[in-house]
Amino acid sequence: MTVRHCLATDEWDDRRVLQLLDRAARLKAANRDDEALRGKLLGLVFFDPSLRTRVSFEAAMARHGGRAIVLEPGRGAWALETRRGAVMDGGAPEHVVDAARVLGRYVHALGVRAFPKLDDWEAARRDEVVRTFAAESGVPVINLESARRHPCQGLADALTIRERLGEAARESRFTLAWAWHPKPLPCAVPVSAAIAAARLGMEVTIAHPEGFELDGEDVRSVAEVARRCGGRLEITHDIDEAIAGADVVYAKSWGSLRAFGDADAARKLAAPYRSWRIDERRMRATRGGRGFFMHCLPVRRNVVVTDGVLDGPWSAVVDQAENRLHVQRALLLELLGGDR
Repeated sequence: MTVRHCLATDEWDDRRVLQLLDRAARLKAANRDDEALRGKLLGLVFFDPSLRTRVSFEAAMARHGGRAIVLEPGRGAWALETRRGAVMDGGAPEHVVDAARVLGRYVHALGVRAFPKLDDWEAARRDEVVRTFAAESGVPVINLESARRHPCQGLADALTIRERLGEAARESRFTLAWAWHPKPLPCAVPVSAAIAAARLGMEVTIAHPEGFELDGEDVRSVAEVARRCGGRLEITHDIDEAIAGADVVYAKSWGSLRAFGDADAARKLAAPYRSWRIDERRMRATRGGRGFFMHCLPVRRNVVVTDGVLDGPWSAVVDQAENRLHVQRALLLELLGGDR
């Protein structure tokens, strides 16, 4: 039997994604615990920090009678070498291939978070760490955020939009707005959010300054999902034009691929665009002034978005964070609960 993974939802059939969202909505509405995952173990491997992802996955397993085991390589677990063919004469005493093979014998599924090292985009874009776990562990692997994708965040984003807009999502505008940030960040969340909106058939606009283009292959993935699902994709360098009349404004910073691996160049490239943040004036420019604001969290207040927006009636960020729990419950039940 082929092992099923959740590495990137654009690799999934559209119908499967929508069915999973339906299931997540039912689980949320019912608000009941059960024993559907009794005896199941989920290993969570965090190469990078986590708050919502870790807690929501542990809670999801507990609510269905299962258990989660958390590992942080280099902190309480061996540091792992991730390069294929590496001569391991440095600090890491264990290779990711060996760890993946062993962990696959202990647990029924694995979740892996591995951010890019921000030194070489051509290497980072291959998502080798999560894909090595998928290739070597022999159990379902869930991408908890990599260089290219954050599928569980994208699923939660889609569920939040459906809750707020319902069927009207197909006639609605979704704006993904780049935001200034004091340091370069990965592209996984913005790409996954755009894919989520495209799959709902929305008109997707990505607004970013020149020099902050997303990976061309990722943009083509968003455009293909939009075409297939009845939406469309536009890209602009004018944030105010993109927000005017929007139904959803999703703010997220990402680093310039042009300056990937060069922190000084990245800061200089971003310096003229500190005004790219979401404030009350911009939210009042949304459709009827009632568009809603989304962000994956954590967010830098009064840098990416003002307190007035984040704490006001426009904000959907807490609902969005809660929905991580429900889409992950649905995902775990699909992967581990016998729905094969």
